[in-house]
Amino acid sequence: MPKITFLPNAELCPDGKTVDAQEGESILEVALRNDIEIEHACEMSCACSTCHCIVRKGFDSLEASDEQEDDMLDKAWGVEPHSRLSCQARVTNEDLEVEIPRYSLNHAKEDH
Repeated sequence: MPKITFLPNAELCPDGKTVDAQEGESILEVALRNDIEIEHACEMSCACSTCHCIVRKGFDSLEASDEQEDDMLDKAWGVEPHSRLSCQARVTNEDLEVEIPRYSLNHAKEDH
């Protein structure tokens, strides 16, 4: 069973957390099931960038992002080469290490 290690995030999981995942689940589904409340304004429909995450390990095991996800990532705050929308990135049989950025585009708009 693959595992996802969520790196420490001051608001969502201050100490970090390693959890079991099921193949085919999205990173967001795994996070929410384990009480890591990643923001997801569009309810997992790939219509916003609030669930942006950075896959620090295991990125190459994920299926490639599609054009719609890439368009949404263009609007995300702090995008890096290994950025994905957590609602679209599906777990395979490889462990992942995921960073949830401190700020989303919503934080920037709200002047945090």
